[in-house]
Amino acid sequence: MERLALFAGQGAQFVGMGRELAEASPDAAAKFEKASAILGYDIGKICFEGPIEDLTSSDHCQPAIFTVSAACYDVFRERHPEVEFDGFAGLSLGEWTALWAGGVVSFEDAVRILAARGKFMQEACDERPSGMASILSLAPEKVAEIAAECGVTVSNVNSQAQINVAGDKDKVEQAAKAAFAAGGKAIVLNVAGAFHSPFMQPARERLAPVLEGVEFRAPSRPVYSNATGRPHSADPAAIRAAMLDQITGTVRWLDCILDSGAHEFVEFGPGKVLSGLAKRIDRQNRAVSIQNLEAIDAWQ
Repeated sequence: MERLALFAGQGAQFVGMGRELAEASPDAAAKFEKASAILGYDIGKICFEGPIEDLTSSDHCQPAIFTVSAACYDVFRERHPEVEFDGFAGLSLGEWTALWAGGVVSFEDAVRILAARGKFMQEACDERPSGMASILSLAPEKVAEIAAECGVTVSNVNSQAQINVAGDKDKVEQAAKAAFAAGGKAIVLNVAGAFHSPFMQPARERLAPVLEGVEFRAPSRPVYSNATGRPHSADPAAIRAAMLDQITGTVRWLDCILDSGAHEFVEFGPGKVLSGLAKRIDRQNRAVSIQNLEAIDAWQ
C-alpha cells in the first residue's frame, strides 16, 4: 500500500470549519444541506458560526466533523481526480468517514449513525462520571502494566509513545501519577468521559439496533478497523459487529498505520492530529493535512 486517506476524530472541531468548502463547491454545500435535512437542524450554521459549546456537544460534534471531512474529501477529489488512495482509516468517529469513503455505508446513513452515536456516548458519560488521560514517553507494555495496577483501561494506542487510558476519574488520576513516577509524562484530558472503554457499554447497547437497520456493503478498498488494527473483512455483518466493538474497545491506531504498510498519509477534515501521529510513528512518512481550500490547491 502506498497512500492512505485519514479522517479526523472528535476533538478536532473548531468554529468556522468547512465554511469556505461550502462556499466554493456546490457539491460540498449540498452535503451540509443534506446532513441538515437528516438531522433536523442547520449543521452548517453550527460548523460555520458556533457557538463552540454547541459544536462540541457530542450529538452535534460527531455528525459535524463527519460532514466537514466528507466535504473536504469530495472537494479534493474534484480538484485532483488523478490522485488515488489505496485505503482508508479514521480515528474513532473518523472510522465512519473511512467506511463512507470506502463505499461501506451511505452518506445519509453515516449522518444518522453519528448523530445517534454521539447522543448515546454523551448519555453514557452523564450516567457514570469518568475520564481519560494521555500517557507519553512510556512503552505500551509499561502503560498496560500501570493501567492494570490502577484499574483503568487502555483506550487508545495512538503511537509508540502516546497511549490513552480511561476509567473512573480518581483511578485515571492515579494512573497519571504512576506514569510520572515511572519516568513518563501524563495529561489528564478535558473530555466528557471514558471513551473506548467499558464505561461506554450503554452506548454500545443503544447503538446496536440502529446499526441493524443500516445496509453495510463490502469495502471498495481496504478500510482499517480501530478495534483490530487490520482491514475490515468483506463481510458486512462482521463490519457492523466491529463498529460496535470499537465503542467499548481499545483504538489500535498504531497498528492501523503500521499494518497498512503506507508511507504517505493524507488527513481530511479539521485538525492535524492524525498527520502528526503518522510522522511520529515513522519520521520517514509523508503526511499532510487537508482541511481547507489553500491546502487542497497547494497539493502536489
